[in-house]
Parts: sequence; structure tokens; C-alpha cells
Amino acid sequence: MSDERERTSGTGRLITGLAWALLLLGLWLWGRALTDVPRGADTPATGGVFALGSQDPALLPRAAQPLGDALPQRVDIPQLGVRAPVVSRGLDTQGAVDPPPLDQPGVVGWYGAGPEPGARGAALLVGHVDTETRPAVFYKLSTLKPGASVRVVRSDGKVATFTIDDVRVLPRAGFDAHQAYGPHRPGRAELRLITCGGTFDRASRSYTANVVVSAYLTGTTR
Repeated sequence: MSDERERTSGTGRLITGLAWALLLLGLWLWGRALTDVPRGADTPATGGVFALGSQDPALLPRAAQPLGDALPQRVDIPQLGVRAPVVSRGLDTQGAVDPPPLDQPGVVGWYGAGPEPGARGAALLVGHVDTETRPAVFYKLSTLKPGASVRVVRSDGKVATFTIDDVRVLPRAGFDAHQAYGPHRPGRAELRLITCGGTFDRASRSYTANVVVSAYLTGTTR
């Protein structure tokens, strides 16, 4: 009975945690108001301790010119050993971005109505942090540091290389969606990698924060 309760709790934690992060994103994209959410965390999230950071822009590479439109096919994060397929996702009936299926924890979702990775604007990639039994594709996302690289393989044969310039864990309380998902500098090609973070609140059955990794285009190869 105890094992059954733990499995049920794990499933609920994953669904509600990722659903919260994506709900915020969907609500922001559609200009809706956020509803009040219970507060108070009592259980650590499986993602561990978060490594937050930002970097002096003068110490980072110069931004490259944005590319044309092309669909993302794979995202590689060498520092984490991630090589994940990317699938286009839309919005669900509640106006939130529809995440990859729960039985595909190694897949990353791209908000297909937004900019393509490498094109002008901030492209949005979302992924699970864990499942009820094991870590998922963005489990170690919060350990990334400014200066690390993220590569996106595109349908035009180009590989867009992004340099991370900011890593944040943003609490739900006072959440600023524009700060999290909006472009940092007009005219650049930027990338946001998003997953759940903070701690897991058993009362509301959801994570208390979002991990948001920001990066910008610095190079292109074939």
C-alpha cells in the first residue's frame, strides 16, 4: 500500500509541477491573469541545489546575426550530456503549452507558435525535470552556468550555437513572466530552456518555482 501511495504521489508531482510551469507560460502568451496559488514548501525537489548565476556581458561572446526560420530537430547540451529530440507543441484547452507526453521524458517541447531557435526573438523550449521513477531530460538544467553552450540542430541543416548568459530559479510568488520569457535585448536570437524547480509543496501538489536558463545565438555551423 505504501509503495502504491508513493507511485501515485510521484505521478501527481510530475504532472502538477510541469503543468504549473507551462501554465504560466501559456497564460503569459495569451495575456491572461494568474490565479492565486497556495504557498509553503515542505519537500525538496529532485533537481537538487540550484546553481544560479549571471555573467558580465563583456566576458561573453558577441551575439551573432539571427538566422532565418527553420524548425528545431534536436537540442544538445554538452555539459549535461543531453541530446534530445525536439517536437513542436501547441496550447491545450486551458491555454497552456501542451508538454511532451509523460511517457517520453527524454523529449523537449518547443512552443511552435513562437520564434524558431536561431531566429529573431526568444524561442521557448520546455522539458520534464523528472518522472516518478527517474530523472528526465532537464533534471540538471539548474546546474548550468553562464558561458556554457547549447546547440540546436535545425531543419535547414544548420546548427545554431547559443551561449548561456543567465540562469535563474524564479519563485511563483510575484512571478514576472515577461522577465522570464521575454527577449533580453531587442533584435537578438535568444533561447529559453524551462523546467520545474524550487521545492515540492505537498499541500498544493506542485513545485514552488521555475528554472529558466537564458541564452543567445553566438554562432552557426553545418
